[in-house]
Amino acid sequence: MIQNKFKGLGIALITPFKADGSIDYDALIRLVEYQIKNGADFLCIMGTTAETPCLSLDEKTRLKELLVERVAGRVPLLMGCGGNNTAAVVHELKTANWQGIDGILSVCPYYNKPSQEGLYQHFKAIAEASPVPVVLYNVPGRTGVNMTAETTLRLARDFQNIVAIKEASGDITQMDDIIKNKPAHFDVISGDDGITFPLITLGAVGVISVIGNALPAEFSRMVRLALNGDYESARTIHHKFAELFKLLFVDGNPAGVKAMLHAMGLIENQLRLPLVPTRLTTMEKISAILKELDIRI
Repeated sequence: MIQNKFKGLGIALITPFKADGSIDYDALIRLVEYQIKNGADFLCIMGTTAETPCLSLDEKTRLKELLVERVAGRVPLLMGCGGNNTAAVVHELKTANWQGIDGILSVCPYYNKPSQEGLYQHFKAIAEASPVPVVLYNVPGRTGVNMTAETTLRLARDFQNIVAIKEASGDITQMDDIIKNKPAHFDVISGDDGITFPLITLGAVGVISVIGNALPAEFSRMVRLALNGDYESARTIHHKFAELFKLLFVDGNPAGVKAMLHAMGLIENQLRLPLVPTRLTTMEKISAILKELDIRI
């Protein structure tokens, strides 16, 4: 049976840019080393937080090759591969080079708002075409459609290579329903930093984290404590970062975490349009909290 490798702290890896808008590959390598050194259990590449819709095909290819070479199997790599054209996703799965990639993260189709049966058939086609394990991604705030627990469980039961779901619906009852009724090979991963702690107490196996880009040591400690049942210690860390969780998303993602990484001296505070940097007031609040927390690189 295929096992889910994506447990613990996963990093929703950003793409750093230089002042001229080009990718800062040196900064990316430094970030990856910093995250692996400080407790990252796996990396999620080419997802929403990476500003993937604003990357060219050549850039995506180079990023994938660089990350596969640099990580060199030290932690699993989960790569975004999804869209709202099922045939195009299937074609990519059948023709791309997946060497060094341990699984794909496939988002619910966005904009065209399929029915639950449409979602099932979309992911059925992906599961049948994928040469690597599949992690579903439910994020209705971005896609415009929520995949229900019933549809998720149907997919989990029908396809052994669908090993997990990144749940970012914000509906704890829905997530708990999946955890309670899932088959043994299938896991739930938090898609929201702010609810990672309570979701682990319900039975989730980890998180694909935005804040982990900047604070992998602290956030991985919280995740491990929670997974080991030390809820009191984990709760203390969870509450310590409560204000940061809000600030990271008040001006959109990844604007918040890029502002944090910039304040820590790790990257330039650059995004690609249509995304823009955080407001100055948000940046000042993030910098003040980092100072208060005495975060050191």
